[in-house]
Amino acid sequence: MPDTRETGNAGDPLALAEPPRFLFRTPPMPCPYLAGRVERHVFAEVAGPGSAEAYDALSRAGFRRSHRVAYRPACPGCGACVPVRVAAGRFCPSRSQRRVARANLDLRTREVPPIATAEQYRLFARYQRSRHGDGEMARMGFEEYRAMVEDSAVGTSLVEFRGPDDALFAACLFDRLADGLSAVYSFFDPDQSARGLGTSAVLWLIDQARLEARAHVYLGYWIKDSRKMAYKARFQPLQALVSGAWRDMPEPDRR
Repeated sequence: MPDTRETGNAGDPLALAEPPRFLFRTPPMPCPYLAGRVERHVFAEVAGPGSAEAYDALSRAGFRRSHRVAYRPACPGCGACVPVRVAAGRFCPSRSQRRVARANLDLRTREVPPIATAEQYRLFARYQRSRHGDGEMARMGFEEYRAMVEDSAVGTSLVEFRGPDDALFAACLFDRLADGLSAVYSFFDPDQSARGLGTSAVLWLIDQARLEARAHVYLGYWIKDSRKMAYKARFQPLQALVSGAWRDMPEPDRR
């Protein structure tokens, strides 16, 4: 395995060079990804002075953000959730990713402030009902969606993807870090699924990271045995946080 490392204590959330003042643990709950397993998280508040710097350090240690909380799986006896990020400067699209890019040349992209709109929420709700109808997010009302978008103490933005008639086809909420961009949540029109809009959102983040000379695009967690997470391995080179170091993952067949 190629070995591209970021050394130090990055893999241990309790041994950060500048740890947050408080880390908490959630109670055990059923794992939403692997049947029969239990999940727990460690989390820290991301708010107040120094929030951006703390969030940068936590992201390098494999944490994700939701609202003003950064969290990371800390499940007893399980390490299936692997933090991953794309090495943006070395990214090379696959043939299928190039096809997706060509298929969406007619879309207009626009970065907007993190302000929730009724139009976004309608698309978000349709996406949830279509793709995750049995999940908690499918029951989110507008105020909960607005909190997801607007409740942030770090540099957060939305990118919208609009069709030729200006209809909203997709959106991606993301954060800016010192060393990259972090995908928080993407959603798209289920009637336009043939376009590969989820792939388009990640490709846009990679292109934007390169334009801004940011090295990485953080994609959250990859789980080997989860079909929902399989798409992340198609963005190469993909790095995984393993034993406290970011390493290049083996490249799969990604035609």
